[in-house]
Amino acid sequence: MPFMRQPLIRLLAVNLAGGVAAAVLMLGGLLALNPGHLRELILADQTPGAALGLLLFGLVVTFGSVAMGTAIMGLGQQRAPRGGGGRGRTAAARVRVR
Repeated sequence: MPFMRQPLIRLLAVNLAGGVAAAVLMLGGLLALNPGHLRELILADQTPGAALGLLLFGLVVTFGSVAMGTAIMGLGQQRAPRGGGGRGRTAAARVRVR
């Protein structure tokens, strides 16, 4: 796939995959913990697949967009050097205001 060679597309695809994984884990957690008898309500329906699909779709949109948005917003930040050297330092700057 030639479009996957572009760094921005690859960044978004990787973070979307992370968001989808988080959404699947969230859905599994909701079904396992059964808050407010949600699992029983879904499984009592005639078509539980539709309810599960819609819930999963909403979670994928939410978690996927959060992961991709976080990646986009973090593009301009410099990364700390590896090797445990220390934390980045900040310094106060004087700014004239009219």
